[in-house]
Amino acid sequence: MKLNKEQLKNVKQWEEAGFALPKFDLEKVTSNTKANPNWIHLGAGNIFRAFLANVQQNILNDGLSDVGIIAAEGYDYEIIEKLYKPHDNLGVLVTLKADGTIDNTVIASVVESLVLAQENEDWKRLKEIFSNKSLQMVSFTITEKGYNLHDPNGNYFDIVNKDFEAGPERAESYIGKVAALLYERYKAGKFPVAMVSMDNCSHNGDRLSAAVRAYGEKWEENNLIEKGFLEYISNPKVVSFPWSMIDKITPRPDDGVAKILKEKNFEDINTQVTSKNTYISTFVNAEEAEYLVIEDNFPNGRPNLDKGGVIFTDRETVDKVEKMKVCTCLNPLHTALAIYGCLLGHTLIYKEMEDTILRKMVEVVGYKEGLPVVVDPKIISPKAFIDEVLEKRVVNPFMPDSPQRIATDTSQKLGIRFGETIKAYVTREDLDVKDLKIIPLVLAGWCRYLLAVDDNGDSFQLSSDPMLDIVTPFLSNVKLGEVRDFHDELKPILSNDKIFGVNLYEVCLGNTVENYFKELVARKGAIRNTLEKYIV
Repeated sequence: MKLNKEQLKNVKQWEEAGFALPKFDLEKVTSNTKANPNWIHLGAGNIFRAFLANVQQNILNDGLSDVGIIAAEGYDYEIIEKLYKPHDNLGVLVTLKADGTIDNTVIASVVESLVLAQENEDWKRLKEIFSNKSLQMVSFTITEKGYNLHDPNGNYFDIVNKDFEAGPERAESYIGKVAALLYERYKAGKFPVAMVSMDNCSHNGDRLSAAVRAYGEKWEENNLIEKGFLEYISNPKVVSFPWSMIDKITPRPDDGVAKILKEKNFEDINTQVTSKNTYISTFVNAEEAEYLVIEDNFPNGRPNLDKGGVIFTDRETVDKVEKMKVCTCLNPLHTALAIYGCLLGHTLIYKEMEDTILRKMVEVVGYKEGLPVVVDPKIISPKAFIDEVLEKRVVNPFMPDSPQRIATDTSQKLGIRFGETIKAYVTREDLDVKDLKIIPLVLAGWCRYLLAVDDNGDSFQLSSDPMLDIVTPFLSNVKLGEVRDFHDELKPILSNDKIFGVNLYEVCLGNTVENYFKELVARKGAIRNTLEKYIV
């Protein structure tokens, strides 16, 4: 059994092996999509394959649409070249359920895959797609970093400045290329479209809008484009940038899952790591739980994703759902587990949840310190959401997720995942920020993590993070086993409101974090001892 269109004709073989196959006419859907595309997705990685592509697959299977998705990748071109095109854009979704059962589904809703690069032959096709009046939605899962045009000092990256001077015909940066394609749509007829970020960051639509507008402003200023493009992308009745909230855990392809597939005679595993350190395979493993809530603002109409379980609502409700998840009910718990999991030598999230003190830690962060200030969106119960996270999701032994993966880019996450809760405690008259005990302990744990030495005194590799080169030098002289004041080392970090969302000293938590850090670094075994001391 190999993953290509020809092999899918052996229906009996696949079904006897337990694989659900597409129920729609793939050739017809492919033809319809290429002629009149309504959805192109940028960022062809695992969450797209495990979630969005599967939503559309279910809609196609139910006969509720006859149009598929076009996928494009603008960062790691090898995803398209080594994964999508060699396998006719097919993929296998392995859904790992908490009860131990596994569903295998061949996903065929992606009918075309393209490289987002002007020097590539795919660029002509991308211009055709963006110039087609039928296009309703351009969606994104390019990670939070994908929208950032500035270096840590607030200056535009060199590649961005280069694009500002070069114009749309020679754009090389990711958002520069997106803006260039939008310019093609503008020239084709000023057609409406929705630009939908589905990345896991606050007010993601605004992040995308601001990034695209920066190019429009500079290009008009430099007389590189027609006057009117900036107005076009600034009018939400023509080009909208809806907010969204997405939630589904999609770890790297797991060797255990690959073994299960091989035992079912699926030969095309093809797991590899690209030159940009992306873990790819013909299959993607993911949990069953999934949420996608999108602001219903689509100037050219929208794909009927509501038929596949996607919730469309107003901007205020999307904001509330996003804050509920990111600031209280999931992401803070994940980050806390990531930090202390790395420090205590754990390599699997579900194993951490078998560690009594770590389970208690996230229960306190979620239920005791988070819920009092949670934003309730009404369409999803915050407490029920945390219940599902702690009782079904992060405890799932079939989900091979790691604290090391989740610890990636932590400096970019702390301000939202903990800073918003801290701000709420500061502003609420009925709460006292000094009552926060475990959230400051998590922040101290991150500072301790930056030493890259675990609780046994062994070195480990820090996960990638754009702020490492800035923050780790402050702690370069700190040694495990020292008993002293670390104010001078910690102050530049803890006072950085770009990291924590607040200056921790100004909200009366800086000294608390310093004291925790002093205990965490005092000796081997101090991390577990400190957790046991304060988590009751």
